[in-house]
Amino acid sequence: MVFCGVIIIAVTLFYGRNSSSSNSYEVITELKHRVSPPGYVPPHITCPPYADTGIVPEPPEAIEIKTDEQIAAMRTACRTARKVLNIARDNIKAGVTTEDIDKVVHQAAISFGAYPSPLNYKGFPKSVCTSVNNVAVHGVPDSRPLQNGDIVSVDVSVYIGGVHGDLCETYAVGSVDPQAQKLLESCRMCLDAAVNICSPGTRFSWIGNTISFMAKKDGFRVCPYLAGHGVGSVFHGPPEILHTVNFNPGKMEAGMTFTIEPVLCEGSPTIKILEDGWTVITEDGKRTAQFEHTLLITDTGVEVLTADTED
Repeated sequence: MVFCGVIIIAVTLFYGRNSSSSNSYEVITELKHRVSPPGYVPPHITCPPYADTGIVPEPPEAIEIKTDEQIAAMRTACRTARKVLNIARDNIKAGVTTEDIDKVVHQAAISFGAYPSPLNYKGFPKSVCTSVNNVAVHGVPDSRPLQNGDIVSVDVSVYIGGVHGDLCETYAVGSVDPQAQKLLESCRMCLDAAVNICSPGTRFSWIGNTISFMAKKDGFRVCPYLAGHGVGSVFHGPPEILHTVNFNPGKMEAGMTFTIEPVLCEGSPTIKILEDGWTVITEDGKRTAQFEHTLLITDTGVEVLTADTED
């Protein structure tokens, strides 16, 4: 999960259909749907520090190197997040609202003894981010029904055992046009290629270089304003993981856990935030896709903590 800070000069509100493909899709540019109150968290669930106030503690300056106990906790948190996402995935179809998905995610997390990490993080009002079509990240679940031809990113994070697990996938709703399918496949391949280069001693910058090369080859662009992050006892900490070409210093070390979560754009990567302060959309109305894993750097390579063992 990104939870980025982007400076926005202006927000233009309009609402329409995109007819650039054989299957038109709805361009999300206006917040006109109902958002219901957040889900209830029972008292037996252990909550992160921001759960009551929305105030997030300052992250550590140094990258957290996990102990064996923390690594075991990260495996549990990430497996739990994967289970929750798969439950959400199985409920995605035309006619289902993104609030329905939020309720499924919230109840699934609670049933596993976990707290849904997005809930009240800096005031975020829901338990999951659901980003439809041209919403790049941080879509707030609402009463809009999913439509045949939509694509929707579902970003799930949970807090359990004192640590967070975080992952995201983008799904097709019903039948989508070939360009949308290509966008999803390319984004997943970009993530997989970046994961495959990770190991102790590898420069973090190689992640963005790899993703940018793969995306450009497929005719897509990477949004440069949205980054991966360290994750563990804090939801978002160092290192910052850029998904575009860069030459930043820093190398991976065993015991580090972080996310890789590229956002690929059909068109321009220029974005803006709507008036809720959360919903990030593409200015040109073109669609985006996002895939995310939480990784552990091991002594010999990398472990994908959020891998889908059902595959």
